[in-house]
Amino acid sequence: MSKGSKAKWGWGNWIGYIVLPLSIALQDDPLDYIRIAKARIDRKKLSLAAISTCMAARLVEKTLGPQVAAAIAHKTLLNTTLALSNMVGPLEEISLYGHPMAYLAPSVYGHPQAVTVHFQSYCNKMTIALAADPEVIPDPHSLLDGLEESLNAMRKALVARGPNAA
Repeated sequence: MSKGSKAKWGWGNWIGYIVLPLSIALQDDPLDYIRIAKARIDRKKLSLAAISTCMAARLVEKTLGPQVAAAIAHKTLLNTTLALSNMVGPLEEISLYGHPMAYLAPSVYGHPQAVTVHFQSYCNKMTIALAADPEVIPDPHSLLDGLEESLNAMRKALVARGPNAA
Protein backbone atom coordinates (compact mmCIF):
# COMPACT_ATOMS: atom_id res chain seq x y z
CA MET A 1 0.00 0.00 0.00
CA SER A 2 1.42 3.36 -0.94
CA LYS A 3 1.55 6.46 1.23
CA GLY A 4 -1.59 8.53 0.99
CA SER A 5 -3.61 5.50 -0.09
CA LYS A 6 -7.31 5.71 0.63
CA ALA A 7 -7.60 1.98 1.23
CA LYS A 8 -10.39 1.28 3.66
CA TRP A 9 -8.68 -1.43 5.70
CA GLY A 10 -5.10 -0.24 6.15
CA TRP A 11 -2.06 -2.34 6.93
CA GLY A 12 -1.89 -5.69 8.68
CA ASN A 13 -3.77 -8.93 8.93
CA TRP A 14 -7.19 -9.31 10.40
CA ILE A 15 -7.95 -12.70 11.86
CA GLY A 16 -11.38 -14.11 12.33
CA TYR A 17 -12.06 -17.79 12.73
CA ILE A 18 -14.76 -20.34 13.30
CA VAL A 19 -14.53 -23.58 15.20
CA LEU A 20 -15.99 -26.32 13.07
CA PRO A 21 -16.56 -29.79 14.53
CA LEU A 22 -15.66 -32.55 12.10
CA SER A 23 -17.54 -35.81 12.31
CA ILE A 24 -15.64 -39.02 11.86
CA ALA A 25 -18.14 -41.58 10.67
CA LEU A 26 -18.37 -44.00 7.80
CA GLN A 27 -20.84 -42.96 5.12
CA ASP A 28 -22.24 -45.15 2.34
CA ASP A 29 -22.07 -42.31 -0.17
CA PRO A 30 -18.74 -40.43 -0.31
CA LEU A 31 -20.65 -37.26 -1.15
CA ASP A 32 -22.43 -37.36 2.22
CA TYR A 33 -19.23 -36.02 3.80
CA ILE A 34 -19.46 -32.98 1.53
CA ARG A 35 -23.18 -32.46 2.16
CA ILE A 36 -22.76 -32.60 5.95
CA ALA A 37 -19.69 -30.34 5.97
CA LYS A 38 -21.31 -27.84 3.59
CA ALA A 39 -24.44 -27.62 5.75
CA ARG A 40 -22.32 -26.96 8.85
CA ILE A 41 -20.12 -24.40 7.10
CA ASP A 42 -23.13 -22.59 5.63
CA ARG A 43 -24.65 -22.29 9.12
CA LYS A 44 -21.36 -20.96 10.50
CA LYS A 45 -21.03 -18.46 7.63
CA LEU A 46 -24.46 -17.06 8.44
CA SER A 47 -23.54 -16.69 12.10
CA LEU A 48 -21.51 -13.82 13.46
CA ALA A 49 -18.73 -16.11 14.72
CA ALA A 50 -15.90 -14.98 12.42
CA ILE A 51 -16.87 -11.31 12.65
CA SER A 52 -17.19 -11.53 16.44
CA THR A 53 -13.78 -13.16 16.89
CA CYS A 54 -12.20 -10.55 14.62
CA MET A 55 -13.83 -7.66 16.48
CA ALA A 56 -12.92 -9.15 19.87
CA ALA A 57 -9.30 -9.59 18.77
CA ARG A 58 -9.14 -5.98 17.56
CA LEU A 59 -10.69 -4.74 20.82
CA VAL A 60 -8.17 -6.71 22.91
CA GLU A 61 -5.32 -5.46 20.71
CA LYS A 62 -6.38 -1.82 21.08
CA THR A 63 -7.04 -2.01 24.83
CA LEU A 64 -4.48 -4.51 26.12
CA GLY A 65 -1.88 -4.47 23.36
CA PRO A 66 -0.72 -6.76 20.57
CA GLN A 67 1.16 -9.14 22.89
CA VAL A 68 -2.01 -9.98 24.83
CA ALA A 69 -4.02 -10.36 21.60
CA ALA A 70 -1.35 -12.67 20.17
CA ALA A 71 -1.29 -14.74 23.38
CA ILE A 72 -5.08 -15.16 23.29
CA ALA A 73 -5.04 -16.15 19.60
CA HIS A 74 -2.22 -18.62 20.26
CA LYS A 75 -4.08 -20.14 23.23
CA THR A 76 -7.17 -20.55 21.06
CA LEU A 77 -5.12 -22.29 18.38
CA LEU A 78 -3.52 -24.53 21.02
CA ASN A 79 -6.97 -25.95 21.75
CA THR A 80 -7.56 -27.09 18.17
CA THR A 81 -6.42 -30.33 16.63
CA LEU A 82 -6.46 -29.46 12.96
CA ALA A 83 -6.18 -26.27 10.95
CA LEU A 84 -7.49 -26.09 7.39
CA SER A 85 -6.73 -23.31 4.94
CA ASN A 86 -8.38 -22.96 1.55
CA MET A 87 -6.78 -20.29 -0.60
CA VAL A 88 -8.15 -19.38 -4.00
CA GLY A 89 -5.23 -18.70 -6.29
CA PRO A 90 -4.95 -17.04 -9.68
CA LEU A 91 -6.62 -18.71 -12.65
CA GLU A 92 -3.92 -17.60 -15.06
CA GLU A 93 -0.25 -18.51 -14.88
CA ILE A 94 1.93 -16.04 -13.00
CA SER A 95 5.67 -15.55 -13.06
CA LEU A 96 8.33 -14.32 -10.69
CA TYR A 97 11.06 -12.28 -12.38
CA GLY A 98 10.18 -13.85 -15.72
CA HIS A 99 10.18 -17.43 -14.43
CA PRO A 100 6.75 -19.11 -14.62
CA MET A 101 5.55 -20.64 -11.37
CA ALA A 102 4.77 -24.35 -11.60
CA TYR A 103 2.63 -24.42 -8.44
CA LEU A 104 1.92 -22.61 -5.17
CA ALA A 105 2.24 -24.45 -1.87
CA PRO A 106 1.60 -22.24 1.18
CA SER A 107 2.47 -23.37 4.67
CA VAL A 108 3.16 -22.05 8.14
CA TYR A 109 5.94 -22.56 10.65
CA GLY A 110 5.63 -22.87 14.41
CA HIS A 111 1.91 -23.55 14.49
CA PRO A 112 0.52 -25.24 17.61
CA GLN A 113 -1.69 -27.80 15.82
CA ALA A 114 -0.61 -31.37 15.27
CA VAL A 115 -1.86 -31.20 11.68
CA THR A 116 -2.26 -28.30 9.28
CA VAL A 117 -3.61 -28.82 5.77
CA HIS A 118 -3.50 -26.12 3.10
CA PHE A 119 -5.53 -26.40 -0.10
CA GLN A 120 -4.29 -24.00 -2.79
CA SER A 121 -5.74 -23.70 -6.27
CA TYR A 122 -3.57 -22.37 -9.08
CA CYS A 123 -4.31 -22.54 -12.82
CA ASN A 124 -7.20 -24.97 -12.26
CA LYS A 125 -4.97 -27.37 -10.28
CA MET A 126 -5.16 -28.12 -6.58
CA THR A 127 -2.06 -28.37 -4.40
CA ILE A 128 -2.38 -29.90 -0.95
CA ALA A 129 0.33 -29.02 1.57
CA LEU A 130 0.45 -30.90 4.86
CA ALA A 131 2.38 -29.95 7.99
CA ALA A 132 2.30 -32.61 10.70
CA ASP A 133 3.87 -33.11 14.11
CA PRO A 134 5.91 -36.33 13.76
CA GLU A 135 5.11 -37.31 17.36
CA VAL A 136 1.38 -37.29 16.56
CA ILE A 137 1.43 -38.30 12.88
CA PRO A 138 4.48 -40.54 12.42
CA ASP A 139 3.70 -41.26 8.73
CA PRO A 140 2.19 -38.13 7.12
CA HIS A 141 2.51 -39.70 3.66
CA SER A 142 -0.11 -42.32 4.57
CA LEU A 143 -2.40 -39.50 5.73
CA LEU A 144 -1.98 -37.79 2.35
CA ASP A 145 -2.58 -41.11 0.57
CA GLY A 146 -5.85 -41.50 2.50
CA LEU A 147 -6.84 -37.94 1.64
CA GLU A 148 -6.10 -38.59 -2.03
CA GLU A 149 -8.13 -41.80 -1.92
CA SER A 150 -11.09 -39.98 -0.34
CA LEU A 151 -10.96 -37.16 -2.90
CA ASN A 152 -10.83 -39.69 -5.75
CA ALA A 153 -13.83 -41.56 -4.29
CA MET A 154 -15.77 -38.28 -4.16
CA ARG A 155 -14.76 -37.44 -7.74
CA LYS A 156 -15.87 -40.89 -8.97
CA ALA A 157 -19.20 -40.51 -7.17
CA LEU A 158 -19.74 -37.12 -8.82
CA VAL A 159 -18.87 -38.47 -12.28
CA ALA A 160 -21.22 -41.44 -11.77
CA ARG A 161 -24.10 -39.10 -10.93
CA GLY A 162 -23.77 -37.23 -14.21
CA PRO A 163 -23.52 -33.53 -15.03
CA ASN A 164 -27.09 -32.58 -14.05
CA ALA A 165 -27.30 -34.36 -10.70
CA ALA A 166 -27.58 -32.18 -7.62
